[in-house]
Amino acid sequence: MPIKNSFAEMHGEITGWRRHLHENPELLYDVHETAAFVVERLKEFGITDITTGIGKTGVVATVKGKTDTKGRVVGLRADMDALPIEEATGADYASKVPGKMHACGHDGHTSMLLGAAKYLAETRNFDGTAVLIFQPAEEGGAGGKAMCDDGLMDRWSIQEVYGMHNAPGLPVGEFEICNGASLASSDEFEIVVTGKGGHAAMPHEAVDTTLVAAQILISLQTIVSRNVDPIKRVVLTVGTFETDSEASNVIAHSVRMAGTVRTLDPEYRKIAEERVRRIATDTASAFGATAEINWDAGYPATINTPDETVYAADAARAVAGTVNDNAQPIMPSEDFAYMLEERPGAYISIGNGDSAMCHHPAFDFNDDAIPAGCSWFAELVERRMPAL
Repeated sequence: MPIKNSFAEMHGEITGWRRHLHENPELLYDVHETAAFVVERLKEFGITDITTGIGKTGVVATVKGKTDTKGRVVGLRADMDALPIEEATGADYASKVPGKMHACGHDGHTSMLLGAAKYLAETRNFDGTAVLIFQPAEEGGAGGKAMCDDGLMDRWSIQEVYGMHNAPGLPVGEFEICNGASLASSDEFEIVVTGKGGHAAMPHEAVDTTLVAAQILISLQTIVSRNVDPIKRVVLTVGTFETDSEASNVIAHSVRMAGTVRTLDPEYRKIAEERVRRIATDTASAFGATAEINWDAGYPATINTPDETVYAADAARAVAGTVNDNAQPIMPSEDFAYMLEERPGAYISIGNGDSAMCHHPAFDFNDDAIPAGCSWFAELVERRMPAL
């Protein structure tokens, strides 16, 4: 089945929703107007089972099929929040809010799920229940976890859950997916090294904290090169390195560095933390300094489950004709991972064409992808819960 005719006919309407959301971006959990817009549209579609305030500002709605003989429940998720970036697209519908923009396409994700909601509410050509999940705070706020902590999966008896993200560089309307780990976990760390400050002309009377911290920074790279299986993926980056002195003739008393660790493997996520702590502590001690390590555990790896990956790929193939179901994982992170920790499911990519990369001030979601994205959501529901 190709693009559903309903979405070709609704393309202009859904594009209008998307551009309205693009003009009015909101951050993290402060998505009150976006959530209200979603609720207003859902009510227009005749959907009455709508719950707000899940995960602070999330919205959950259900659409019942014509029948429900097997008690099947499938969850569909879209994220709603924007980014603290000044927009540089020059579009007629550019952000009206200084310093905020939809630089990752969540406006498109939300609009495509709304389009699917309208279709499903009109046709109800399935046997079971579709749960529509509109999530806040994907961009660093762990809104997916907040919704799960509010009982999302159990309260709505969700049995499997699916999500979608646009992919710049992939042709518009095409799909790709990978089985297993598809996006990395993302943890952040801070190391504060304290020694003994002094005069640069008398280093023997000080503990050169800059030198100690530099040794730690270099040694941290051995985690990837010497503690990780070469065929596994781990990325460790120190992005900040600063001393407590800006004078060229002063040995700093303390140095602060901060960075991130990303991995596709939960085992290596644990190993990386252990090694960062050990390297920092023991290296500092060897030079007569001390190291304080602060570890901020971020999103886990997004791990697609085998059967659900096949279901998602089959739905994409039905819409687009072909699908790359052997895509390589990538190292950004995504808090849909929390939902996949609670239920089987899959996360798929839809092509955004030759656009700027996500999180770039010139990024814009490609409205030409809307019919395919809506069709995938709808096709997935109808395939997972076929009408009798």
